[in-house]
Amino acid sequence: MTDIKPFLQDLETRLDPAVEDELMAQWRGFSTGQFRGDLFLPQRARKAPAGVFWPPVRVNEALADFDRMLLQQLAGCSAALAAGSGALLDVRCNYGSSILPSVFGVKLFIMDDSYNTLPTSEPVEGGTDGIRRLLDAGVPDFTQGFGPRVFEMGRRFIAALADYPKLRKYVHIYHPDLQGPMDVSEVLWGSGMFVELLDNPTLVHRLLALIVESYTAFLRRWQQIVPPMPGDLDSHWSMMHGGHIMLRDDSAMNLSPAMFDEFIAPYKQRLLDSFGGGAEHFCGRGDHYIERMCGLRHLHAIAMSQPDWNEMETIYRHTVDRGIKLIGLARAAADLALARGRNLHGQVHC
Repeated sequence: MTDIKPFLQDLETRLDPAVEDELMAQWRGFSTGQFRGDLFLPQRARKAPAGVFWPPVRVNEALADFDRMLLQQLAGCSAALAAGSGALLDVRCNYGSSILPSVFGVKLFIMDDSYNTLPTSEPVEGGTDGIRRLLDAGVPDFTQGFGPRVFEMGRRFIAALADYPKLRKYVHIYHPDLQGPMDVSEVLWGSGMFVELLDNPTLVHRLLALIVESYTAFLRRWQQIVPPMPGDLDSHWSMMHGGHIMLRDDSAMNLSPAMFDEFIAPYKQRLLDSFGGGAEHFCGRGDHYIERMCGLRHLHAIAMSQPDWNEMETIYRHTVDRGIKLIGLARAAADLALARGRNLHGQVHC
């Protein structure tokens, strides 16, 4: 059993409220459109080196032990303070991208420890027949897969921070990785889902509707344990954004703009409406559907990977030119845009 108290005390001692308040003010100014520079590059006013040695924690250790998960996540906060970076102090229940698929009862796939990477899951048994069984069963009760661990870890975070007033104020427990409706559908169904989009679209729509209903119920239960930030802003991956949800759309890169309109936009919109808006992450190419994505109501920010895989002028035209922020953008991409005279309107964080 890991004694977590020395690490909690180390963080509490190193936290300077004046520094953290000033950093939060920087982020709020950017998030509410008050930033006037070229690139938003927040920094703490000073560095705060660690007072104790923070041991590394492997992914599989954290999956198996709540205290090791706590230590793993708080280590990121320690690193941010030591570097004096502009990263907000964020922690999460770090169980990977199959949290929501797992509560439907699919088989988890824990990676070999040598890879030190997050788990995934196998598609539902029986293919399309298995999907029909999920639909017949309806919204799961969240007692399977990672569901119980996520909720318990949320309670552990709350309990661990309770006796440390500065940690309670400045360490934010952000919501688990529930992906987005289409991503969850693909993980549940497997690659055969892409054929079913054409051959059996009604069944796909039924599954997406069930996923949105389940996603909403899961996140509502999570917020009863860990309330979101007060007000209209929230934090995810140590970055602030408008709204209270961060959706993912890695599967969308495989689909046409028309399919995005039919199979992704309506379901994402339901979630954005339900949680006061939010932000969007995607890996890979997204320039072919970015116009559709940025037409969603209450979408405040995009956190994209691989700008070199995208036609970035198209991305900028439909994001920063429309007041939608790019957060966590690779610095090289932003510098390239500025070098060619591209106006980023103070809407880009690197």
